[in-house]
Amino acid sequence: MKFVNLFGRLKTNIIGMIHVRALPGSPLSRVTVPEIIEEACREAEIYHHADLDGLIIENMHDVPYVFDVGPEVCASMTAVCAAVRSLYPSLPIGVQILSAANQTALAVALAAGLDFIRAEGFVFSHVADEGLLNACAGELLRFRRQIGAEHIQIFTDIKKKHSAHALTADVSIAETAQAAELFLSDGLVITGPATGVRADPAELKEVVQAARLPVLTGSGVTIDNVEHYLDANAMIIGSYFKKLGRWDNDVDPERVRRFMEKIHSLRK
Repeated sequence: MKFVNLFGRLKTNIIGMIHVRALPGSPLSRVTVPEIIEEACREAEIYHHADLDGLIIENMHDVPYVFDVGPEVCASMTAVCAAVRSLYPSLPIGVQILSAANQTALAVALAAGLDFIRAEGFVFSHVADEGLLNACAGELLRFRRQIGAEHIQIFTDIKKKHSAHALTADVSIAETAQAAELFLSDGLVITGPATGVRADPAELKEVVQAARLPVLTGSGVTIDNVEHYLDANAMIIGSYFKKLGRWDNDVDPERVRRFMEKIHSLRK
């Protein structure tokens, strides 16, 4: 499997989230791109020192999000991702660009030498807090082929957080997973309803049984509930690794260390 070839382990891979500071042009932008890069590299070092299995870089501080991100976002994220990649040439690293800027994320990943992206809105429409988000699988995979980026894996959110799912209420999460598999997703991401809110362990089991793809959790895993997610192929963790468990705070090295100690114990 491509997933195992990338991470070297089938289950319980831990991917640390780097929420880069607000990028140029966004309402909360306060620092320069070199300062953003410096902080991202510092957080990457904390994660690497704690022996995490991978990293993902995201522009979470660019609230409120837009679907059509500008060239300044693409350029800034490329600079950040390339800097982190230069520090850790062999560590699995991915990128997500909000909101649902999946083609931009692929372009950034290709330019920076990354391994995967996290994509929103891959199958079925969502009513997100940014507006109506339509499915993108066909266009996204064609774009990946066109730019020669087929080695970059696409992990796709299903029943995306921060969204209403009334339009697809008659489509279960298992059926959504099967649709994403049919449309050639490389992995499935399940989440809770919002950032930092845990995914439903029953939904994890349902998706694992429904599809033959790697399944990742994308929100809400903590040191106290991680036992419920050991069937996941990977866990993307951001909020819990931050001071006081808040996504918008700095990474707390002690929280990361204690969590990874528990993971190593559980793996035994």
